[in-house]
Amino acid sequence: MTDSLRDQLLGLGFKPAPKPERKPDRRPDPRRDAQKPAGKGAAHPKPGQGGKPRPPHAAGKPKRSQEDIDLAKAYAIRAQREKDERIEAERVKQEEARVRREAKARLDAFLKDKALNDADADIARHFPYGGKIKRIYVNAEQLKALNKGDLGVVQQNGRYLLVTAPVLAEAEAIFAPAVALKVDPDAPADQDPYADPQYQVPDDLVW
Repeated sequence: MTDSLRDQLLGLGFKPAPKPERKPDRRPDPRRDAQKPAGKGAAHPKPGQGGKPRPPHAAGKPKRSQEDIDLAKAYAIRAQREKDERIEAERVKQEEARVRREAKARLDAFLKDKALNDADADIARHFPYGGKIKRIYVNAEQLKALNKGDLGVVQQNGRYLLVTAPVLAEAEAIFAPAVALKVDPDAPADQDPYADPQYQVPDDLVW
């Protein structure tokens, strides 16, 4: 049929024959399937798994200011410094205790068989030591030597030992707190009123 005849038929009211309906292509299209939603109930993609990244502070958590950050750092630094100071103080305390124990052990070994205490002595020589009034019993000759500085008193495990001046000096070098009585013969008499044997102090007097 020529175009002129087709035009004439259309002009007379005839309609052109309908074109056959094209059936959809049943072959799978990977690109089309990839764009289809996963279906009802499918999980939405998470950030970092194909979805859009969540904006920061999306949960409503307020952003910390620089001032807050600096303050937190300052607190952390101070807390660490205080912790270090406590650790150092404890270390020093333990070290001092160790040195003290070792010094007392050396002193005990040094004082062995060096005490001059007289079991028959009946003169009480009083002296201040450790915040209290202590006493040691001596004989008359020992009292004179003690007041002249030729003898001295050392504290050992709660006992008071009468020793010579050289031994007292060595004991002081080993562990000075153990020296209980060291008389300076050149000191004024009023500095040691207990040197007078007539000066009596009650046994129960405590400073």
